[in-house]
Amino acid sequence: MTTLYFIRHGKTEWNLEGRYQGARGDSPLLTSSYVEIEELAHFLKPIHFDHLYTSPLKRTQVTSVALKRDLGQDFPITVVEALHEFNLGLMEGMRFTEVEKQYPAIVKAFRESPADYDPTEIKGETFEQVIARTTQAIDTIVKAAQPNAHILIVSHGAAMVAMMQSLLKTPLAQVRKDGGVTNSSVTTMTTNDQGASFNLIKWNDTHFLSKQLSATDTI
Repeated sequence: MTTLYFIRHGKTEWNLEGRYQGARGDSPLLTSSYVEIEELAHFLKPIHFDHLYTSPLKRTQVTSVALKRDLGQDFPITVVEALHEFNLGLMEGMRFTEVEKQYPAIVKAFRESPADYDPTEIKGETFEQVIARTTQAIDTIVKAAQPNAHILIVSHGAAMVAMMQSLLKTPLAQVRKDGGVTNSSVTTMTTNDQGASFNLIKWNDTHFLSKQLSATDTI
């Protein structure tokens, strides 16, 4: 059995400000995020990890390095291009409130109705495109894993929700059914058949975080 631990990167300045970062936007982690990553590592420390795979964006790579340091374990970190966040086109860098005014139907579909999401106007990426690239990456990772491996995947909120629900065979229209994922959270899944099917163990686990969660922590 292979066990995957999907980690959302630490909270950033743009997360706090309520801005879309997407695939090209990026901002530094908050100082408080390093405390949260340390709390995550303390929770995960009893597990021996074999590998960590990360999105190429800076916020995920910084999270990955900090997590490895706090775990105190020696495993490789591999950057996987396909694990990056949604390309949100013209929405990247904009505040949520600005996007809601300028592209109300697009943002409503993105958040609530994935099957109706059409990013043509904003020159963005579809759910289908994100799901195709991310699930292919997970398929490659799982097939390369040793038996009974424990693998960390560090990625992004919206892309991870689409990817993980697709791995669980959730229809596109229901991808948002379990809500989003929180910065420095962990979602755990297993596969007994090299990725042909996945079992959900825990979605968006945040019980180890000491802070009071707010709306800006989850997407």
